[in-house]
Amino acid sequence: MSPAYIFLIVAAGVAMLLLMVLKFRLNSFIALLITSILVGILAGMPLSAITESIQEGMGSTLGFIATIVGLGAIFGQMLESSGGARSLSRYLLKKFGRKRAPWALMLSGFIIGIPIFLDVGFIILIPVIYALTRETRRSLLYFAMPLLAGLAVGHAMIPPTPGPVAVSNILGADLGWVILFGVITGLPAAVIGGVFFGRYISEKIN
Repeated sequence: MSPAYIFLIVAAGVAMLLLMVLKFRLNSFIALLITSILVGILAGMPLSAITESIQEGMGSTLGFIATIVGLGAIFGQMLESSGGARSLSRYLLKKFGRKRAPWALMLSGFIIGIPIFLDVGFIILIPVIYALTRETRRSLLYFAMPLLAGLAVGHAMIPPTPGPVAVSNILGADLGWVILFGVITGLPAAVIGGVFFGRYISEKIN
């Protein structure tokens, strides 16, 4: 079997997975399972080998990330239930001041996005955004973009969120280095995409 054919199978599998999840709204786990089976069949693997491969792949990955993600979820729930996320954002706003509120919101999102899922963190902190918008009469995007950028970067690039933990396991990367370089590369990205772009786009779209 040629490498080009294998690459074609993988590309078709990824396209099919995205189609099932985004277009047909199929459960992600079920879609991944169906795609894995079909890719295995197209690659010429026996059904028994496909089953074993799926079990070993999922088992090894889940076995590694379950503890880290579980503890992260517990910490995130504690932070959400105790009101700690909102308290942190208000504390940073007080320290930074209203003029530098986008920086405070970006930093809040960056920190809170690590233990809490992005959508949960956004729902918790959106009242702060609306309050600032009413008080300052500035565009909603001026405050929302920094918060979303911080949440997105913190959630996508720094463990213990599931994505970077799973990728670290697959690539065999050390979690300590992943956290370090996640911060080094993530903070500038959040500043540019959140604070600076938010300031620019808020002047274009009111």
